This record gives sequence, C-alpha cells and structure tokens, in this order.
Amino acid sequence: MVKINYGFEKRRKEMEKKRKKEEKRKAKAEGKSSDSTEPQDAGTNEPHTAAGESPTHVTSPTTE
Repeated sequence: MVKINYGFEKRRKEMEKKRKKEEKRKAKAEGKSSDSTEPQDAGTNEPHTAAGESPTHVTSPTTE
C-alpha cells in the first residue's frame, strides 16, 4: 500500500494558494490602472437624453 506524504501535499497546497493570491494581486493591479483612464458611468441603465427630450424607448400613443 502506498503511504501518503502529507508534508508534500501540504507544501503543494501552500504553493497553489500563493500562486492564486499572486494572480489576483496582478489582476487587481492591472484592473485599477486600466479603469482609471476610462470615464466612469453614473451606473444607470437609462439612455442619455438632453433636457426636455423624451427617452427613445417610450412611445407616444397613436390615433389610428
């Protein structure tokens, strides 16, 4: 029967966690640097309209 080397398994798991943490750190650093150059949206899903204009998705009733 094969005996499990727990020390090796523990070290492998630690290295995997360290690798994932490093990837997240890099992704976060890249994300912040690219986001800072783009204009930020107000977070609304409504279409942009000038003052006094009605949004394009609203239709007026027609008389036919």
